[in-house]
Amino acid sequence: MKEKTTVSRNEEMLHAPVERIIPKLAGPTILSMLITAIYNMADTFFVSQLGTSASGAVGIIYSAMAMIQAFAFTIGMGAGNNISRLLGAGEEEEARKFASTAWFTGFGFGCVLALVGLSQLRNIVMLLGSTETIAPYAEDYARFIFLAAPFMMCSFIMNNMLRFQGLAVYSMAGITIGGILNMVLDPILIFGFHMGTSGAGIATGFSQIVSFTILLFMCNTHKDAIRITPRYFAPSLKRYGKIFYTGAPSLARQGIASVSSVILNTIAGQYGDAAVAALSIVSRFTMFINSVVIGFGQGFQPVCAFNFGARQYDRVRRAFWFCVKVSTVVLLLLCAVSLLFSGHIIALFRRDDAEVIAIGTFALRAQLVTMPLWGFYTMSNMFSQSIGYGFRASVISCARQGLFLIPVLYILPALLGLKGLQLAQPLSDILAFLLSLLLIRGILKELK
Repeated sequence: MKEKTTVSRNEEMLHAPVERIIPKLAGPTILSMLITAIYNMADTFFVSQLGTSASGAVGIIYSAMAMIQAFAFTIGMGAGNNISRLLGAGEEEEARKFASTAWFTGFGFGCVLALVGLSQLRNIVMLLGSTETIAPYAEDYARFIFLAAPFMMCSFIMNNMLRFQGLAVYSMAGITIGGILNMVLDPILIFGFHMGTSGAGIATGFSQIVSFTILLFMCNTHKDAIRITPRYFAPSLKRYGKIFYTGAPSLARQGIASVSSVILNTIAGQYGDAAVAALSIVSRFTMFINSVVIGFGQGFQPVCAFNFGARQYDRVRRAFWFCVKVSTVVLLLLCAVSLLFSGHIIALFRRDDAEVIAIGTFALRAQLVTMPLWGFYTMSNMFSQSIGYGFRASVISCARQGLFLIPVLYILPALLGLKGLQLAQPLSDILAFLLSLLLIRGILKELK
């Protein structure tokens, strides 16, 4: 039965029209990405009701969560890409070894992160760009994030591996249920039990453990999924090399994003807690919009990797351009609507702080103008990573929030003050788009 199901799935990945199979795979991933973005915004919303300093704490700890995700996505995307190409080539036994090796490696690394984070909590919070007034709130929140780090790591790893097997519905179940649980627990623990930012941290940590449990159940009970088992834990330099090479763009993208977030928080702190809080709110909202594009791209990745492994290069190119067109149109529509209500969006989080609203509204409007470029940029990143162009994918990955943003963050505020800080990300978006356009043209020519 499993062999029949696997053959049917592979046939669909390799021969169904990309305009049909990509939306089919993308539907569950878009939903799970939206749920993740919504519960991130829910954390920001509920914590923001405690005050401006508490609101800033969410932005500070987001940098730590981004670092955990960066390591998890490096392993998960690296293993997932290899698993997808191996399945496309008919090598299921080796795919099983990649899956179990990635899972156990991630759990062990998550334990190390938890120990380091909990033992150096105050130092880490200050290193992430916290001010003295934000630090107590940030510590209360971060403590439970680090406790849940091993489970967060493995949740992201399993989520990516299931997606690359074409089983996005299974990955959606774990992420969605965990996200909904987080949103329910937030107000209960923060306000009902008067736990403040500790309540938000507990809600996030507990929901991640629930997601972990569901995803592990999905991997090990469904016949068409590759099982996670110690039997296939086969660490080797060759496998780790392939995982890291293919997953390096994720490390570059999210790792450098967390570094730039720390720099952003540090510079914003010079303008007060209101600036830190405002830019944190803007970041969470733009993540919400971009989650649609990322979710759609995650439906594209297994199709891309499967067909590249099967040497169907025309189909790979066709899938790429289809995703670029759809994502750009969606972004144009979402950004146009958001521009009309930008002031109200920021006020929804911190209605009683006029300074937060003023800083956040300008920054949000500036970012919305360049966000439609994210369609081509995001798909270029996912495309190059899925077909194993590790170096170029890494360059594209770190361009928007690292290669360009970090120097811009030091240059523009020095010239323009707070306005320069608000315009840093839009300028970086334009430069990253131009670089990805140049690199992808070269890759597409090689595929011919």
